[in-house]
Amino acid sequence: MAPSGFSMKMRKHLKNKRLEVFRQLGVDRIIDLQFGSGEAAYHVILELYDRGNIILTDHELTILNVLRPHTEGDRIRFAVREKYPTDRAKQHSDPPSLEQLTEILQKASKGQPLKKILNPHLAYGAALIDHVLLKTGFPSGCALGKGFEMADIPKLMQALQLAEEIICEASKAPSKGYIVQKAEVRPKPDGSKEEFMTSVEFHPHIFEQFKNLPIREFDSFNMSVDEFFSTMESQKIDLKAIQQEKDAMKKLENVKKDHSERLVALEKTQELDKQRAELITRNQALVDEAVLVIRSALANQVSWPDITDLVKEATARGDPRKYEDLNDPYVGNMSDEDEDSDEDSKLKPMMIDIDLDLGAFANAKRFYDQKKMAAKKQQKTIESQGKALKSAEKKTKQTLKEVQAITNINKARKVFWFEKFLWFVSSENYLVIGGRDQQQNELIVKRYLNTHDIYVHADITGASSIVIINPSGQPVPPKTLNEAGAMAVCYSAAWEAKVVTNAWWVYAHQVSKTAPTGEYLTTGSFMIRGKKNFLPPCHLIMGFSFLFKLEEGSIPRHKDERRVRGIEDDNALTESVEDNSGDGNEEEIELSDDEAKDKPSLEPVKEVEEVNDQKGSDHDAEENDEAKNDGTPSFPDTEIVVKHTSDKTNNENEQKNQQQLKRGQRAKMKKIKEK
Repeated sequence: MAPSGFSMKMRKHLKNKRLEVFRQLGVDRIIDLQFGSGEAAYHVILELYDRGNIILTDHELTILNVLRPHTEGDRIRFAVREKYPTDRAKQHSDPPSLEQLTEILQKASKGQPLKKILNPHLAYGAALIDHVLLKTGFPSGCALGKGFEMADIPKLMQALQLAEEIICEASKAPSKGYIVQKAEVRPKPDGSKEEFMTSVEFHPHIFEQFKNLPIREFDSFNMSVDEFFSTMESQKIDLKAIQQEKDAMKKLENVKKDHSERLVALEKTQELDKQRAELITRNQALVDEAVLVIRSALANQVSWPDITDLVKEATARGDPRKYEDLNDPYVGNMSDEDEDSDEDSKLKPMMIDIDLDLGAFANAKRFYDQKKMAAKKQQKTIESQGKALKSAEKKTKQTLKEVQAITNINKARKVFWFEKFLWFVSSENYLVIGGRDQQQNELIVKRYLNTHDIYVHADITGASSIVIINPSGQPVPPKTLNEAGAMAVCYSAAWEAKVVTNAWWVYAHQVSKTAPTGEYLTTGSFMIRGKKNFLPPCHLIMGFSFLFKLEEGSIPRHKDERRVRGIEDDNALTESVEDNSGDGNEEEIELSDDEAKDKPSLEPVKEVEEVNDQKGSDHDAEENDEAKNDGTPSFPDTEIVVKHTSDKTNNENEQKNQQQLKRGQRAKMKKIKEK
């Protein structure tokens, strides 16, 4: 993707220029970066407020390019060829006088916080205003008319003077940095709680409103700012995990609360049904008489309004039978307890629904049955409560473990500089990097190809540029060269085409960006001068691996695991393999005399091809005789001649050999052949 026009303009004017001046305009959030000096200077002005802006100007602050052209009011225009207005930046000013401060407070509405009134008119910031107000004796969060009166203006002037002194001290010498922290509690899967600190704010001074909070101190303000923003992302992940853990614990608490409330409701239902049944039983005669009266009235086809009138007349006469809610087939009976009952067994009167189809005992039995059903439900709830709580606790613990694992995974490690390229570490501990595209090929050669490094490329157009980083300056071993060559071939067009090709390598001084006269080198292309050292063809095979970071105590145990191995190391490895193979137990098979006779010979048959040139063979024999006379062992050359025979002859010989073997010898013969 091509860069934007603004980026191209910046590259054009700022290329090969040094940063000479870095300053702030006034006390505003505007930074001026000056590149170069004199008439060749260029300014990059950063506006770090509102939507932000980047302006490129010349040495006279005439705008050459602007990222976000706009207009402020009628006079200020941010466009090309316009002059950048440096006077628009907010300048440092003295605190307001007594008259100005009085006017500001008189315009403010009553009940408005004092900090909110002063903040637009001062350049101190809300945190410093809070600090000086508390220092001079004003209550926290004081407002106009609530903690502050107009008579306190002289005291307020003292607070503003204190703020001015703090600003002057901070501008004279570098100040320390402080991060205000807050304690957070995290639940663990085992039920315990863990406390850790999160950063809230950073300041160059310990303010009065934060003195009771935990504070981290740094040697400089820059270090505190760097620490605050570098840990911001990890803290967001931690806080998100804490919220998820709290939600999981809240679900568990809700399950416990729901079960407990259900048990309480069932107990209340049982008690209420028991009281109703007891009241009906104790007032059996009244209930039966009331039911009989209502039945008689209904049998005589008396309407419900007339029945209501009868009830009112009976009540006026002092009838102990009371009736309510006579618009339905259930009669509400206000039952009183017996006068002869003991005081311990007294029950309070209550409204009870009586079924007109049932008698007093039947209605009491109905409530007793309801009590029994509630008791069964309560028992089942108690039995299922243990299982439900165990299941909820198990899910909660699993959620806490998953949240903890996700939190640990999301905390990314520090990325190395070479990870943006294609890279691997060779078997001999050499770092090999390659470009993913033309821009990265250009970057690798220009920035990372040093004097002792090796440049590797596949013998095909459009392959990736591979560089073997060689900080020691020693010759790079052939094994690493072959591995780098395999990487170059695999990251080329040969991988898609499935074509095996060669790779070659050259030294760093042979790679140049200077093209011959009349030619042009595109991005990612280089001129190779001198001899190319070709590598043998390699297979199109690649693999993935895992790299583990070792602890300090484990590093000595893995020392020299990726060292350069020479011929002596290979010989030692071969001898150790031979020793191991000699130590193994070999299976011996004993054969009888008859079996030994029939056993076919397992020795290799050496067939020497006839040579027409008799002189050549005589000459070889003479050389062998001379070697014997010198006392050195000689070994004759062995040539194997493959004679083709017909399939019919082979089958006949095989059948003949099988017929000669006795019973049970074929399996043994097969084992001998396999061995």
